[in-house]
Amino acid sequence: MPLLEVRNLKIYFDTEEGVVRAVDGVTFSIGPERTLGVVGESGCGKSVTAKAIMGLVKSPPGRIESGEILFYRDGRNIDMAKLNPKGEEMRRIRGNEIAMIFQEPMTSLNPVYTIGNQIMEAIILHQHLSKKEAKEKAIEVLASVGIPSPEQRIDEYPHQLSGGMRQRAMIAMALSCHPSLLIADEPTTALDVTIQAQVQDLMNDLRTEFKTAIMFITHDLGVIAHMADDVIIMYLGRIVESAPVGELFDNPKHPYTIGLLNSIPSFTVSRAKRLVPIEGVVPDPVGAPRGCGFEPRCPQAKEICKRQIPELKAITPQHIAACWLYHNKE
Repeated sequence: MPLLEVRNLKIYFDTEEGVVRAVDGVTFSIGPERTLGVVGESGCGKSVTAKAIMGLVKSPPGRIESGEILFYRDGRNIDMAKLNPKGEEMRRIRGNEIAMIFQEPMTSLNPVYTIGNQIMEAIILHQHLSKKEAKEKAIEVLASVGIPSPEQRIDEYPHQLSGGMRQRAMIAMALSCHPSLLIADEPTTALDVTIQAQVQDLMNDLRTEFKTAIMFITHDLGVIAHMADDVIIMYLGRIVESAPVGELFDNPKHPYTIGLLNSIPSFTVSRAKRLVPIEGVVPDPVGAPRGCGFEPRCPQAKEICKRQIPELKAITPQHIAACWLYHNKE
């Protein structure tokens, strides 16, 4: 049984220009102790999907138009899409059973409270410990994410920590209640390459230690190769390909996935071989193409691609792609 299952999720935003279908019929699942990589360019719906799971889609202008977000825990089956975002049930799940690490810690950490106070707040709220017990737990979790001298750091403010330390503090806060699912929204984008690798290794180690499933959102397929068990590729609010990580890299099917892989620098490829960029830009979501969203940029586009949106089709039992190349039509 999966830990989290998203079924045909649609999230729309009402704007002055028209309705933006930010997420348009997304379906996926995350198994216990598995890492799902979610990849795509900016604006493809990755972060909005994560915020919907956490009950953080601001309404208005956003709304969950339809679909289910099923969370399975201790024999319970909760459709989080139907929960009141400010209700007791959502508050009990959010930060406790499902936690989130945001992209930029300086905008997520409160600058006027110490790191310790911010971690202790979640522990006291969800685990009902005393202030003394919560402080001991906060020191313990700061140590577990590799922050040196946690007894000292717990009384420091966000601006006193380096970028890497702030991100580790965010991870500590998210893990403080031992959630069964951790959503990481591009958690290493703002960090230098060395610190990125350290944070990725840390998250892999903590997944094993705390038996936590991870939904890892990124635009970097290189990170996914290091982090994920399974991958979904999103484009213009839809999933265009899904597969186990090894199969996706060895045998990509969708032209968009192939384009992403061709644009990644490699140490094993001759320097004489040029990188192949994906031509064009992501279409305006208000005036999105009638057919396949990738059609205007696709080197293999056919006439039917302009008229109809392709459904996801199984290439192998675990590998699916939404492309007319794999439908027996025209």
